[in-house]
Amino acid sequence: MRILATFFIMIASYVLFIQAAFAAPSSVKMTIILEQQYLDGEVSQETKEETVVSMKDIWKKYRDWQLVNMDDQTIVFRKTVNDISPLLKANGYFGITEDGTLSIFEGSPAHSTRVIQSFFQIDVKKLESRQHEQLKKGIRVVSKSQYKDIIETYRHFALIR
Repeated sequence: MRILATFFIMIASYVLFIQAAFAAPSSVKMTIILEQQYLDGEVSQETKEETVVSMKDIWKKYRDWQLVNMDDQTIVFRKTVNDISPLLKANGYFGITEDGTLSIFEGSPAHSTRVIQSFFQIDVKKLESRQHEQLKKGIRVVSKSQYKDIIETYRHFALIR
């Protein structure tokens, strides 16, 4: 009798396994967070709600993104963007803080105290007066190449400690 009961339990388990294996995949609503990290350190985030039927489809859809974190409700992907951020393009200015640090301000440094990114301290005594005045007023960030050029130009005036 025990053998027969065990046999029926095994058959029932096998039938359930087969049904689950061939049943239509169930879908799950998940939050997908897409982070884009720019050269200037700025990270933008886009949040999407998606119905996920297959993880294979998600990996295929976001194959150009790096998986950062995942749990049963949320997947976070990140992509490094080889450009400066839209924030810098829209309102970024190179300038100098009161302690002589080359920085990027949100808005002109003459009118803004919000520093977006800091680089290194400059020996202001070595700057030409024109360069010092430019940094006080602010140098508008317009492109990735200009961003890199300005950093390299002023790196020669960095205080070495």
